[in-house]
Amino acid sequence: MELHTSENSATLHTSHTCRRTVLYRCYAVIQNCGIIALMYHHVHSLLTERTALLTSLLIISDVVLAFMWASTTSLRLNPVHRTEYPEKYVAKPEEHFPKLDVFICTADPYKEPPMMVANTVLSVMAYGYPSDKISVYVSDDGGSSLTLFALMEAAKFSEHWLPFCKKNNVQDRSPEVYFSSKSSSWTEEAENLKKMYEDVKERVEHVVSIGKVDLDQFRKVFDSLDHKFTPQDHPSIIKVLQNNETEIMPNLIYVSREKSRATPHHFKAGALNTLLRVSSVMTNSPIILTLDCDMYSNNPTTPLHALCYFSDPKISSGLGFVQFPQRFQGINKNDIYASELIHPFDINMVGYDGLMGPIHVGTGCFFSRRVFYGPPANLILPELDELRPNRIVDKPIKSQSVLALAHDVAGCNYEHNTNWGSKIGFRYGSLVEDYYTGFMLHCEGWRSMFCRPQRAAFFGSAPKRLTDVVWQQMRWSIGLLEMAFARYSPFTYGFKSLGLFTGLGYCYYVVWPFCSIPLTVYGVLPQLALIYGVRVFPRPSDVWFWLYIFLSLGAYAQDLSDFLLEGGTCWKWWNDQRMWLIRGLSSFFFGMIEYTLKTLNLSTPGFNVTSKADGNGEQKKRYEQGIFDFGPSSSIFLPLTVVAVLNLIAFVWGLYRLFALGEGLSLELMLASFAVVNSLPIYEAMVLRKDDGKLQKGLCFLAGMSTLVLIVAGYFFLK
Repeated sequence: MELHTSENSATLHTSHTCRRTVLYRCYAVIQNCGIIALMYHHVHSLLTERTALLTSLLIISDVVLAFMWASTTSLRLNPVHRTEYPEKYVAKPEEHFPKLDVFICTADPYKEPPMMVANTVLSVMAYGYPSDKISVYVSDDGGSSLTLFALMEAAKFSEHWLPFCKKNNVQDRSPEVYFSSKSSSWTEEAENLKKMYEDVKERVEHVVSIGKVDLDQFRKVFDSLDHKFTPQDHPSIIKVLQNNETEIMPNLIYVSREKSRATPHHFKAGALNTLLRVSSVMTNSPIILTLDCDMYSNNPTTPLHALCYFSDPKISSGLGFVQFPQRFQGINKNDIYASELIHPFDINMVGYDGLMGPIHVGTGCFFSRRVFYGPPANLILPELDELRPNRIVDKPIKSQSVLALAHDVAGCNYEHNTNWGSKIGFRYGSLVEDYYTGFMLHCEGWRSMFCRPQRAAFFGSAPKRLTDVVWQQMRWSIGLLEMAFARYSPFTYGFKSLGLFTGLGYCYYVVWPFCSIPLTVYGVLPQLALIYGVRVFPRPSDVWFWLYIFLSLGAYAQDLSDFLLEGGTCWKWWNDQRMWLIRGLSSFFFGMIEYTLKTLNLSTPGFNVTSKADGNGEQKKRYEQGIFDFGPSSSIFLPLTVVAVLNLIAFVWGLYRLFALGEGLSLELMLASFAVVNSLPIYEAMVLRKDDGKLQKGLCFLAGMSTLVLIVAGYFFLK
């Protein structure tokens, strides 16, 4: 199971420190001095003025923001850029190419269309890699006949698609992407293949539309099971759809693990651990790629980029995983929902890479199988010899004994009284299983690498509705809060195991949900003060006024420069910071409430699959035009709408006091102005729009009444 290498393997990849590192460090010292001065000002105000409650709220808010800044700064102290040379690896003999297992997870055929899953499968089966060394495992947690049918069709189509891609050196190896492109140079072979693909697509979409597979040769797979079969309660199903023992093609295996309502299934982490065990029994490849079902391969040489690191003897013994960034297709011109995730996948990742390596983000990640079985110097053996990471498979994957054991390890009770989910495999205990797993692997001593080829490795689907975005990030915030207060919290265990800067880097995401505190305080308190003529911030004549200006403008200027230098635009940056405010007053706000209810055993948050479907025509049209889609509106937008209305009232009243009463400019008015400009899409959705993406009248009325209550309460609080 050793990865072969050659004497010049060190030249397979190079790295260099970011040129602006010195500027980052100098600015960090200056900003840090400013934050210390601000904290001194707060403490002095707390001790000398009669505004203890007001000042205390500002101190709490600024402590959260200061910690957020510190965690962000830890990622800017030593950013690293890497380059790989896969063309050198491809010249090696075939025996130097290790076997590769690919894990793809899906759960709902209506939120994750089977044809989309099939395209992802076909794109990785067609890698520019020895076909007989690739095994693709698809975990279907919904146990859907629709998904199984689509994969059976994909297996048949792959017999034509894979040879075509390799013969013509096709770069877009997702059939949907390739055949959607308009090319005048297509050959007759390509035209015939397109017609074949369209027939496959028509058959799959037909069974999805009627909700069942009506062809006997496929239906009998599920009809043979008990009539009580449901996505939440069913036996394990493992089907070998394509086998490289009969022809030089990748293996394709469908897996639906056993489910029982009486047994916890641990969501995606549980599905991945099932695939880890099933693949150990069947193929046990030393390299594993995990993918979301919508993340198709965009670069056929991606495995070679990863192997440039795994084959380096200087780092291979401690290298746990190679993480690729997520890229998304179909994003509108100005990225109104910040779906490109430039901060997490471009700015922050190069910072993590200068520490112990990037965090795991749940998809587009190549793992060493060994990484799931304990620290580099301490192999933790699983309960069965057949699950050992260094075992050499010597039986055909379709043999009776192999399939029987694979079904056994896919059982819902298999993990009882074992180390799975705690010391072995993907870790349980948080809805953000990717973040938790990567964190624990780093704490065990494993390193990781960030790989960002010039041609994107993967493309996925981003949510096209604001509701999908905020609900997804609310789920993330609950998982991050679970991490914050867990036994192995980055706040405690992270600093102990990883050191100051890497520990701070991991705290960056854990602090996200807490940002709802300063956003709520700064979105409400100064505005109420402006309405009632009370000073919360220093006057322009006070030197402390300019400290606020420096800290705010400095932070935004650094953020903008990072964004532009990593390929963003000014408009995308503006929408990115606007979405930060929106998430803070919706996803993070309700995430903290939901986590608190869960802690008190008053609620049990579940894992809701984010829809990857394209939506209806009107919805797509609004997104392409850059119009925010709030429909169907829900209570998750209530705090956001209340803050928007309150800031508008405060802004108008502040302008009246500025021009009519002759009062000077104030930080309170500047803050309200900033909030109003950011809230323009909300005002438009409340008043001007008539389409289905507007804010509903009931929500607007409730927001208005809540704002009135806040203003009345502000009188007693401030006066």
